[in-house]
Amino acid sequence: MDAYRLIDIFLFAIPSLITGLIAYHFFKEHIKNEDGRRRYLLKKDLQVNALPMRLQAYERMVLFLERITPSNLLIRVSPISSSKEDYEALIIHSIEQEFEHNLTQQIYVSEKCWKIINAAKNATIQLIRKASLLEKTDTANKLREVILTEMMEHLSPSDAALSFIKEEVSELW
Repeated sequence: MDAYRLIDIFLFAIPSLITGLIAYHFFKEHIKNEDGRRRYLLKKDLQVNALPMRLQAYERMVLFLERITPSNLLIRVSPISSSKEDYEALIIHSIEQEFEHNLTQQIYVSEKCWKIINAAKNATIQLIRKASLLEKTDTANKLREVILTEMMEHLSPSDAALSFIKEEVSELW
């Protein structure tokens, strides 16, 4: 008789266990879906708030690159003496100052974009230093002339960075 009782208990327990497992699985999936929905809504809200800030950062980086383009830079920063060394230092200081002013924008742009912007800045400084080292460059005005001539023959380092920024911003849409 004990065996029959044990079988009866087992027969009553099986449907309860099955129902419990189904309920567990259902609630587990429901909680997972709700968590995913909340994350999606939070991410959506963050994107709505962050997009204007990111666009503003890209705008500031474009402005920075335009300002350090040698042809624009040489028009904006005039030599204060005829010394090419003083003018070279003044131009490089102007580039570094612009860069430091926009340093915080790196948190809003991609790491690759920031590296390209940094490379454009360094390439522009290198271009100025190379032009200053040429024998024919003996005055500040001659330095300006050599740099502008170089810009007529080759693209500015800022141009590649500007193209990359435009491409990256177009992917935001």
